Amino acid sequence: MAATARLLLFLVVSFLASSSSFSRVAISTSSSPASPRNVSLALYYETLCPYCSNFIVNHLSKIFHDGLISIVDLNLIPYGNARLGSNSTISCQHGPNECLLNTVEACAINAWPDLSIHFSFIYCVEHLVLEHKYTEWESCFSKLGLDSNAVLNCYDSGHGKELELQYAEETDSLQPPHRYVPWVVVDGQPLYEDYEKFEAYICKAYHGEPPETCLGLLPKKDHKMKADNHVSYADEMISSSIAAVHGDAKIDMVV
Repeated sequence: MAATARLLLFLVVSFLASSSSFSRVAISTSSSPASPRNVSLALYYETLCPYCSNFIVNHLSKIFHDGLISIVDLNLIPYGNARLGSNSTISCQHGPNECLLNTVEACAINAWPDLSIHFSFIYCVEHLVLEHKYTEWESCFSKLGLDSNAVLNCYDSGHGKELELQYAEETDSLQPPHRYVPWVVVDGQPLYEDYEKFEAYICKAYHGEPPETCLGLLPKKDHKMKADNHVSYADEMISSSIAAVHGDAKIDMVV
């Protein structure tokens, strides 16, 4: 009987010890905070819109230098205020050259999924747009040491057109619908005319320890400020002659 009692006591003590260990593990596991998710940032734009180019070159590029890119998932959608016609033809707000560059940048995003690479290329092209030298866009390949074949083959094969049709569907499905470009969306919420303060909205939306650059950044509550000519409205179609002022863009554009 004594041996049986000692055995039962051993089993009970072992059970309690294992239960205690399990409880400690369970508590420890459940109390471990989940890694905060990145904030989604989407830019709906068109390549020859001067406000889009200015935003990309002088505002959006900052997140690659101030540390904010570490908490952001950036998505670029080069379609903007273009319109779909019969037989899936695409008409662009600033003419055929804009359709060309929209497709080229779509191909760059597809060919180089690495954000740092395709953003560098897009930055280069949009910087040329601001300088009224966008017909020299192919110089960005050599400036950045990139192989042009992936992008040019994408364009020539018609795959770029397919990408643009996908971007058309994505842009036209926006809720609320976009009214102009640049159209900046943070975690699914459009910033309207307040888009240049996108960094403050990112900092507010992030639930983890924010980068130092977030200190002191507070978004304005009023999103309904006057655009003051810092956007290109979707219902304003610009003559294709404007896009042709600086010459041919080197690739025959048929969209």
